[in-house]
Amino acid sequence: MTVYNVIGLMSGTSLDGIDIAFCRFQEMKGKWDFQILNAETIEYTGNWKNRLSTLSEADAEKFVATDIDYGLLLGKVTNDFIKKNNIDADFICSHGHTIFHQPSKHFTVQIGNGSAISALSGHTVVCDFRQLDVSLGGQGAPLVSIGDRLLFGEYDYCLNLGGFSNISFEKEGNRIAFDICPANIILNFLAEKAGFKFDKSGSLAKSGNICFELLETLNNLEYYSLGPPKSLGKEWVISHFLPALAKYNISIEDKLRTVNEHIVIQISRVVQSSSKSKVFVSGGGVYNTFLLKSLEEKTKSIIVIPEPGIVEFKEAMIFAFLGTLRMRNEINCLCSVTGAIHDSCGGVIFSGLPPNKLKAL
Repeated sequence: MTVYNVIGLMSGTSLDGIDIAFCRFQEMKGKWDFQILNAETIEYTGNWKNRLSTLSEADAEKFVATDIDYGLLLGKVTNDFIKKNNIDADFICSHGHTIFHQPSKHFTVQIGNGSAISALSGHTVVCDFRQLDVSLGGQGAPLVSIGDRLLFGEYDYCLNLGGFSNISFEKEGNRIAFDICPANIILNFLAEKAGFKFDKSGSLAKSGNICFELLETLNNLEYYSLGPPKSLGKEWVISHFLPALAKYNISIEDKLRTVNEHIVIQISRVVQSSSKSKVFVSGGGVYNTFLLKSLEEKTKSIIVIPEPGIVEFKEAMIFAFLGTLRMRNEINCLCSVTGAIHDSCGGVIFSGLPPNKLKAL
């Protein structure tokens, strides 16, 4: 049995904070087991939320400086986490925070400089998981599908309800995965317009009414007619989804109700309705009970919600797993998912410094 003790770092588009998870992976004869030993979310300060949300419009010097500063932030957060939990980690795997994702133009950018994380923590760091696949003609997303296959293979579908809803499943011997539609990135945006950080339990949406004209507009967006591989980014939301919402002068509650219905419809178009289908659901959207109830009714599937640690930290854990595969030089990105010309082993490795050298930094 081979055992790896790994820290995973993840920051999603909803800007909830930095998810950090200390995980143990055990491999025996090609089969993997995992545990999340410690995990927490470090909320962003108002300053960091503003820096990250506006960085796509910054000049080159500010962009580079923020990349380094954010890497140092990740390094500090990791050091504090290690000290607090008395952790002995083999290496750190960081997704970073996505600023640009335009695979059609052959680039994707996740800031959080890996050399800065490594220099500050002294640990080997694996980061920049997406760019190799994009360079190979792929979408660079979703990346969690290899983890879904190897760690959660007993479920018919693995659905994540984060900033975007994405799904992963087996079809004719291949793993298929793609972004379905915006989720929390829009729901949180609308809730903030009403003075809340998010729509707790979907109560605001539940109090609203469906605007069927808006619903039809959203469902007819061109992205939904495309087959996989495909992925979504903040740019698409800004250029397509938000303008569609802005055309309708209705209450925030009605917009939330309509977007909830839109999400449920788009997911149900992917999940084959069957009382025997098991849908494993993770991500912050799990706590939106109104959305989950609507989804269960629409798909007629068995909705499986795991323990809170997996719900909240599955993506951080899977990026720790992707880094583990990278350190083993094994495939961690599937072309059947992304559309790249072949499978790949993505991730840039920064070797850690000996402990006696860290005092100089």
